[in-house]
Amino acid sequence: MTIYVFDLGGVLINLNVTRCMHAFEELMGEQNMRTILGMDSRGEGVKAVSVASKQLMVDFEQGLISTDTFVQEVLAYCRPGTTPQQVIDAWMAMLEDLPTERLAFIDDLRSRGYKTYLLSNGNDLHFEFIDRTYNLSPRFDALFLSQKMHMAKPDPEIYRAVHQAIHPAPDDEIIFIDDLELNRLSAEKTVPWRTFSSIASLSPFLFRHFHITS
Repeated sequence: MTIYVFDLGGVLINLNVTRCMHAFEELMGEQNMRTILGMDSRGEGVKAVSVASKQLMVDFEQGLISTDTFVQEVLAYCRPGTTPQQVIDAWMAMLEDLPTERLAFIDDLRSRGYKTYLLSNGNDLHFEFIDRTYNLSPRFDALFLSQKMHMAKPDPEIYRAVHQAIHPAPDDEIIFIDDLELNRLSAEKTVPWRTFSSIASLSPFLFRHFHITS
C-alpha cells in the first residue's frame, strides 16, 4: 500500500509572501517589517523578534503562543492607530487559493483506498481559515500540524513522530510531497520516505505505478 503525506502551503494552497510583506510594510514600515518579521522572498525562515529577542514566528508556528499573543506582539511594532484586525488581515494576505483540482486529486486517492495525511508547518490563524473554507480535514486520515505537535519541519523529530503515528506495514511505501528542498532532504535522511516537490512532479510516478492521472 502507498501512503501519501502532503504539505499544505505551497503544495496544496498557493501562497503570496510578497503580498503579505507589502501589507505589513504599510502597517509598520519597511525596516520593522524586515527586522521584526524577517521575511524573505520565499517566506522561508519567516521570524519575528520581540524586545526579549524571542523568535515570535517560531513560537507561533509551534503553538507555543496563542494567536492573540502573536497579534499583540506584532502590533507593538506597528504605527500608532493600527488595529488587531489590520494585523490579522496582513497575515492572512499570505494565503491565495487552493485549486479545486488539488482537492479532487486527494479525493481520487482516497476513493481508490489510499491513505492520505497532512504534515504542515503553520499556525491556527491560517489553518482554521483554510479548513473552514475548503473543508480540508475530512480529506485526510490524520493531521500533523506544527502548532499542535510543538515541533516543526525540518526537525528530524517531527518526521519520526509522524512515521510512528502512521505505523506503516513493512511493505508500505510513504510518499511525501513538500515544496521546500530542506524539508524533503531532512525527511529522506530521517525516515524511509520517498519525496516529491509538488503534485505535478508526482504525476509520472502515479501513472507508472498505479495508472492514476491528475
